[in-house]
Amino acid sequence: MPTNLKGASQMSTAFTVSGIETATYSEGRGSARIEHPSVQARLTALVLDADGNVLSTEESSGSWTSASVGNMGPVQTLDWVSGGRAEIGIGAGWLRSEWTAAGLDPRSRGRRLDEALTVCKRLWTEEVVEHRGEFFDFDPVMFEPKPVQKPWPPIHVGGESPAALRRAAFHGNGWYGLTHTLESASAMAGRLAGLRCQAGREGEPFELSLGGRVREPDDIRRWEDVGIDRLVVSPWTRSSEAIDGLRRFADLVFG
Repeated sequence: MPTNLKGASQMSTAFTVSGIETATYSEGRGSARIEHPSVQARLTALVLDADGNVLSTEESSGSWTSASVGNMGPVQTLDWVSGGRAEIGIGAGWLRSEWTAAGLDPRSRGRRLDEALTVCKRLWTEEVVEHRGEFFDFDPVMFEPKPVQKPWPPIHVGGESPAALRRAAFHGNGWYGLTHTLESASAMAGRLAGLRCQAGREGEPFELSLGGRVREPDDIRRWEDVGIDRLVVSPWTRSSEAIDGLRRFADLVFG
């Protein structure tokens, strides 16, 4: 359950479709995440109203090929119908056997993602795009509509490898990590700050999201103090305890 720590006066709710966490709702914002745990990229967009109710969903899938890398319509659709409230999450994946089964070199997944991200940014901002790259190659195309948010919806890069951290710092608008302690979160925030300084982006908005424990209300401030903007919590040990756990968490944090 993601909790936005900036003025955390409302509880966030996470939605899952087809086993992929695809959207969060926090302080009036809808957020979509693109994930491709294998070569087959999947995107499910959820549109929420002001009360956090799901209004509609849209899903697309396909390999990261030159034909489908531009199939990012759900991103723009979500951004338009939500009034410019969409957010995107990306990651290079980790299960090497899936890449091997598809006949692709898993060692190329980082370069493939970087090029895909470059292509998407061009499609979101340029009137006519032609691309010749290592993995994607296509003649001039037009891509409409453009996202409401300019130049594009915020991109949160997941992963903790050196390549993932660098990708987030140089090309993303945020970073999405695993579960951390306050000490390890502080260290990751410092590494990302250093990389963003190298990229000349230290003055640009950038959000840090990760998992962590909250045992008392003051823990929220402690996470903020080490630089965390969004905290993912699971206040239960079994799924059958989730509802009661959420209620206890709400009482603990929000009173």
